Amino acid sequence: MAYSRGKHAQAISDRSGMAFPYNEMVKEWNGMFVHISEYESKQPQLSPKPHGGDAQSLRNSRTDRTEKDVSSLLIHDPFTTYAASSGIINVNTPNHGLTNGDTYRFRGTPTIAGDYANPASFDGIAGSNIAKAAGYAITTGKYVSGSRDTDFTDDWFYFTVDTSTATTGGITGGGFPVSVGPATLSA
Repeated sequence: MAYSRGKHAQAISDRSGMAFPYNEMVKEWNGMFVHISEYESKQPQLSPKPHGGDAQSLRNSRTDRTEKDVSSLLIHDPFTTYAASSGIINVNTPNHGLTNGDTYRFRGTPTIAGDYANPASFDGIAGSNIAKAAGYAITTGKYVSGSRDTDFTDDWFYFTVDTSTATTGGITGGGFPVSVGPATLSA
């Protein structure tokens, strides 16, 4: 069967009901025969793409590793003696993150032999006494005017050295590098 080309034919739009030239008519996705000026394409939301479920686990997953204890490097000359004839030493280390009451050990420069040298001696306090193997229990904050000042807990902590006392007081020292870490940490 042969169809005519519709060169002079008119067609009625299913959308507006108006007559248009037959050659300017198109069929929409829903089967309506409309003029090209009235054509509306199919909305993408009417035929969404399939979406699978979210993954539930990883292939070849591993458990969390246990981090080893490490020491933290302190600033140059971090120690300050509190007063003459006092064993209290304030330690300045910004954002130290240490815990009040825990025991920490101080260490000096690492040596080729795999151990650590002592911090530098200052104000009558021997560096070997600061680097005591058992470490010292620290208190966060700064020891000022005979008591703990908690305004400085993020940047300061203090400890009481065992056998030495300061000769002058208010003297900074210790040298560089000096580190602080857990007393159980080995070289």
